[in-house]
This record gives sequence, structure tokens and C-alpha cells, in this order.
Amino acid sequence: MKIKQFVLVFIFLNVVFLHVSYSQRYNAVDNIILKYPKNFSSTEELAERIDKDFKSDYDKARAIYSWMAFNIKYDFNAFLNPPKTQRFSYRTEEEKQRKIQEFNTQMLQKAFKSEKAVCEGFTLLFQHLSSLVGIKSEIIKGDSKTKLADIGRKNTSSNHAWNTALIDGKWRLIDVTWGQGYYDNSKGRMVKDFDPAYFDTEPDYFFAKHFPDSGSFLGKKLNKDEFLNGPLIYNKTITGDNKIITPESGIIEVNNGDKITFVIKNISKSDPFYYLNKKNQPIRIVNSKEKRGALEFQVIFDNTIGNYITFYLETNSIVSFKVVQK
Repeated sequence: MKIKQFVLVFIFLNVVFLHVSYSQRYNAVDNIILKYPKNFSSTEELAERIDKDFKSDYDKARAIYSWMAFNIKYDFNAFLNPPKTQRFSYRTEEEKQRKIQEFNTQMLQKAFKSEKAVCEGFTLLFQHLSSLVGIKSEIIKGDSKTKLADIGRKNTSSNHAWNTALIDGKWRLIDVTWGQGYYDNSKGRMVKDFDPAYFDTEPDYFFAKHFPDSGSFLGKKLNKDEFLNGPLIYNKTITGDNKIITPESGIIEVNNGDKITFVIKNISKSDPFYYLNKKNQPIRIVNSKEKRGALEFQVIFDNTIGNYITFYLETNSIVSFKVVQK
């Protein structure tokens, strides 16, 4: 297919799949929460409404996630201009913990009333609302992987926070901050865009984009090198269960003309699947084969491919790799 023809198909599919994905984005819990008021007089009032409308802990936790994602936006200005660290004195450990709790309460109430927060406010509010409906939740701090430059970073840093919640005897991974939207570089602002990918995320996907300060989850040590050097995956990778089977590393070292094999789960030969070259022209994946529920294909790495290669399914980014010339 010629480039011009492919671009026309791309535009058409963009419209079609945008409509389909929008209609499939919400589950039954989300559709109920969409009818809730945007404002409640107190967190207790919101929790009482959720407790009344939903029976299972799983649905209650999802209701908290979706209400927050629909109504609390990320405060990008506060991220760029963080407030000064508040210092306080104390005489006993009990007094210290009391003052920390008071500060956290102020922060979560501010997030609830102002309808904006950074990740710390999101996690505190989620934990608080969970406790009001009888669900135990913890806050985890750690690193996040969100951009191309994160592939192959040398070290982790503590720059993000998320929650785990004990539901039906199992600790679930939840990141409401990422569920409410994203930062659009082209527009220079945050975009509200509800995404269910970060509610009860499968651990392998979650820890491809998150790394806790403790370096472990439920007592199991996580591999920091795999986090730092792994490929960059996206929201649609998670919702589509598009596991990257081969290559495992996000850093592809090649000589000009090398042919690299890729295997990605839940993609078929008939899907519009491609990458963009250095001129941002879509290059359709051809000569592929389906193998045990995955698509196996090869790409020749020549001078038409830049420092990174990103694969797209329909109109969605699926995975990015860093390209290093030997």
C-alpha cells in the first residue's frame, strides 16, 4: 500500500476506533458514577452514596477510582511550582504522627474541595475514601516511566505515588493520577481523559511503568534493571493485553541493515499495525505471521529509523524501543 493511501486509511480508522473505544471505556460502575454530582459537601457524603449504591468491595473501589478520575484533575501548576516543605517540631513519636496525619488530612480535603491535586493528593484522597467504605488501602511511593528518555535511565528516583487496596483478600494496584488524564505536550496542558487501565492493573504491566522505593511488592523483590532498561509501554498496551514477548530489552543495539524480530501478544495480521519513520511516515508491518496468540514480525534497521521506534496498533501507541547504533 502506498504511503498516501495508508494515511487516508489511518485517518478513517482514527474516527472509527475513537468512537468504538469511547463507547467501551466505561463499565457498569462507571456509568452509575457518571450520574453522580461533581461536588459533594463532604467526603463522608460521597462515601455514604457509594456504600449505598454498590455491594461488593471491588465495585466500591472502582467507584472511588472513577469518581476521582472524572472529577479531580491533575494540578500541573502545583507540579511545576511545588509548595515549600512544611517543617514542624514535636516532642514524642505520638505527637509527630498526629501532626503528619493532620497535614495529610488537610491535603486530601484540599484535593476534594478544589477538585485538583498532584499524585500525593490523589493517593491520600483515595486512601481516605476507601477507609470510609471499609476498604484497607496503602500509599506507595516510587519511580514512574512515562517518556522515551526514560528507556535506559541509569537510576530510579522517587517522583510518583500510587495506591494498593486490599479487595477480596488480594492487594490490587491502583493509580488514580494516571487514570484521570495526561499531559499533552503539543497543547502545553493537562487533558482530562478517563482511562480504566490503572485500576486493578496486572502487576507485570504496572511495574513496567512503576518502581516502588522499597524495590519490592508483597515481599517479592522487583528487578530494577528490567524496569530501567525495558521498553516503554502505553495505556492501550495494558487494556489490549499486548504483552511484549520479544525483545525483552527496550534498548535495541544494531548495525545498519540488521533485521530484528519482534513478538507482541494479541495483534493479528489484519490489524492496522505500523511504525513511523524519521519523516513521521507510517510504515505498515508486512510479512508477519501469527504465532500462539501473538504477531511475529521483523524490522530492518536502516537510516530511515531514528533514535527510537514506536509501534502503533490502529491509532494507539503500543510500545517504544530505544535504538542504539553499534
